[in-house]
Amino acid sequence: MEQVIADARNDVSAGRESGTLEGWQQGGKWFSYGGHAIFSRMAGQGDPLVLIHGFPTASWDWSRVWPMLTPHFSVLALDMLGFGFSDKPVPYPYSIEDQADLLQGWVEGLGLDSIHLMAHDYGCSVVQELLAREQEGVLPFDIASVCFLNGALFPEVHNPLLIQKLLRSPLGGLVSRGLTRRTFERNFRRLFGSQNPPDHQDMEDFWHLLTYNNGRGIMHHLIQFMEERRCHRNRWVGALQKAPQPMRLISGTADPVSGAAMARRYRELIANPDVVSLRNTGHYPHFECPWDVFSAYRDFRKRVK
Repeated sequence: MEQVIADARNDVSAGRESGTLEGWQQGGKWFSYGGHAIFSRMAGQGDPLVLIHGFPTASWDWSRVWPMLTPHFSVLALDMLGFGFSDKPVPYPYSIEDQADLLQGWVEGLGLDSIHLMAHDYGCSVVQELLAREQEGVLPFDIASVCFLNGALFPEVHNPLLIQKLLRSPLGGLVSRGLTRRTFERNFRRLFGSQNPPDHQDMEDFWHLLTYNNGRGIMHHLIQFMEERRCHRNRWVGALQKAPQPMRLISGTADPVSGAAMARRYRELIANPDVVSLRNTGHYPHFECPWDVFSAYRDFRKRVK
C-alpha cells in the first residue's frame, strides 16, 4: 500500500511539472452544441467517469487528479458553454438546464449506457438536474454513482462572496466587464485553504481561462445560476433525497462559500449521508489536495457495484 501511495503521489508531482494549460488544451477535442464549439478531454480505460467543473473555471480544475483517475476509469470532462476553451456566445440564455442538455447530449452521442459522475460547484447543480431527469424517466442513460465536491447543493446555506453578489446585481454587467486581474486574484485566493494556496502560475492559468474569448463579458450572465438554485430548490434537493444510487460528498471544510455548513446540511437532509471532510482544504479540494480526493473517491468506488 505504501508503494501504491508513493507511486500515485509521484504521478501527481510529475503531472504538475509536465502538465501545462497549453498541453491540456492541445490534448482536447471540440464538438458542436447548437452551433457552438465545446472543448472536451477523454482518456483512460474502464467505467466511464464524467467530471463536471464549477464556476468560473473549467475542466482544467481536474488536471491534478486526472493522472490518478485515468489508470482506473475512462475519464471524460468538458468546458461547459461559456467556460474555459469552449465558446462564450453573447447574447445567450445561459442556464443550468441548458448545461444539463449539453451534458446529456454529449453522453448520449458517445453511446454510453451508464456513467459515474463527479461534480464541483456549478457542476453539482447540473448533476442535480440530471438526477431529477433520471427519476422522471427521461434520461437516456443510467447514473451509476455520484460524487460531489464543494458546491451549493442547498441554497439556504450558500454563502457567496461579495464579488459574486455584485455580479448578479443590476450592476453585474459593469462589474463583469471591469473585473481586473488584481480583484479577481484577491477574491479567488479567499476560496482556498491555508495549506495549498494557488501559486503565481496557477493564477495565470485561471485568469487566462476566465478571460479567454471575452469571458469577462458574460460572467454576470453565467452567475444567474444562483437564482436558478433558489427557484429550483425543491426539485434539485428532492432529487438528492430520492436518489437511489450511491452518493458521496467530499467537502473541503475551510471553504468560506460552501464548506462546513453545506456538509452539515447534507448530513441533516440526506438519508445515510456519506461525507468525507478534508480539514484545512478550501473550495477546490481536487486542485488543492488531489491525492486526498482520489483516495476518498477510490474508496467510495470500491463499494459501488
